[in-house]
Amino acid sequence: MSEQKQGFAQYGLDERILQALHLLGMDVPTSIQQQVLPQVLQKRDIIAQAQTGSGKTAAFAVPLCQLVDWEENKPQVMILTPTRELAMQVQQEILDIGKLKRIKVPALYGKQSFRQQEKDLKQKSHMVVGTPGRVLDHLERGTLFTGYIKYLVIDEADEMLHMGFIEQVEEILSYLPEDRVTLLFSATMPKEVVRLAEQYMREPLRVTVEGEAPSSRKITHSYYNCSGADRIAALKRLAKVYNPDSCIVFANMRAEVEDIYDALWDAGFSCGRLHGGMEQWERTEVMRDFKKGLFRYLIATDVAARGIDVENVSLVVNYELPPERETYIHRIGRTGRAGHSGIAISLIEDYERTELQQVEKLLGLAIEEKELPDDEAVAAAEDAFWAKMDEELEAKAGKNAALHEQIMKLQIDDGKKAKIRPVDIVGTICAIPGVEAADIGVIHILDWTSTVEILNGKGALVLKTLQTKPIKAKVRKVRKAKE
Repeated sequence: MSEQKQGFAQYGLDERILQALHLLGMDVPTSIQQQVLPQVLQKRDIIAQAQTGSGKTAAFAVPLCQLVDWEENKPQVMILTPTRELAMQVQQEILDIGKLKRIKVPALYGKQSFRQQEKDLKQKSHMVVGTPGRVLDHLERGTLFTGYIKYLVIDEADEMLHMGFIEQVEEILSYLPEDRVTLLFSATMPKEVVRLAEQYMREPLRVTVEGEAPSSRKITHSYYNCSGADRIAALKRLAKVYNPDSCIVFANMRAEVEDIYDALWDAGFSCGRLHGGMEQWERTEVMRDFKKGLFRYLIATDVAARGIDVENVSLVVNYELPPERETYIHRIGRTGRAGHSGIAISLIEDYERTELQQVEKLLGLAIEEKELPDDEAVAAAEDAFWAKMDEELEAKAGKNAALHEQIMKLQIDDGKKAKIRPVDIVGTICAIPGVEAADIGVIHILDWTSTVEILNGKGALVLKTLQTKPIKAKVRKVRKAKE
């Protein structure tokens, strides 16, 4: 039996982690997971060069979930990401993988309550994930304890560089114990990223994953020549002819995103928008709805290009070429994932041909020029396009649906102010016949409320029992928590 076919069990992982991976549909490790996971378990510093969609998050999340000491209350792992969206995604993936082991992972990023993050950090936490600016803010204010940090992950290091975060990353490093394992992940290896690795890592193992870059996946590349003034009309024509189930349109500026969104919305397109000028709750809601398939066209700046895992995007449109040629790869990496085919098209003007040639050089392939669909082709596609626009969209089940089917989160309407402690909740629930400590997941206690996850499909039993069973000598109001 080959190493790959042996699955994750070959690495001696905790049964709870293996169970979670199975429920997440992750039975066979990807190439990068095969190369990185056992080395992390051996506590090696690693530089991994891999494109988005290769499974790199799980490559470090799985072994780190294995390595953390659950009994320890302070963070043992710090993960740095360039964007809030990526921080939230990494947090969710770790929470899913570590769900049955009860791993706790607060996320630290801007445009979210600092005070709430501070409260989260006072709770038991095994890892923290965040953007450099907000993590540094917590470090400077003394709200993030780093004395037990044993593992540091720098994710999307090249994007950290492009966004001007390298100096902040270096300042964060000054707060961390020198005796640590450092894992650096990057799609490309600019000189400054190499310098960072050489300065702060100890004899790192270099891992390069071949054959999983977007350029090697089932993606058809093409471009259409049109002036800036004609791009909206060209986009509408192409959308009708290609008629994708799910599409991301990338623009370089917030204002352009708004203009494209307004034009498509007014034309009756099922669409949403995403850019850095939006409130965080809006950005979170848009990404959630797009992942669920509640609208078909997402118009976005490159805040959505890095590491965001959206299944079954069949078309990516570069409304204009990105300023950095490497960004082209990250944009098109939203399609052609998990064995699916995808289409990447770009709208360019004559003066952009030199930039296009640089992209071709980076990809190692020629990008075909095509003619915009004529009126006849558009007319022939109209009925099918509008039929799809008129379809009532149903929310897609996420890849973690099977895992979460067995978990019920309960809310208890009392917390620290009522002197409720985790041991009180655990003791009460374990006294229910048929329920064991292994059936209790993450417990989160705030001032006036508490939540507890009940595992293994026993949530309904616990919920019913707690309606009349006292917690710390008093019957509390208990309900199913809102998602």
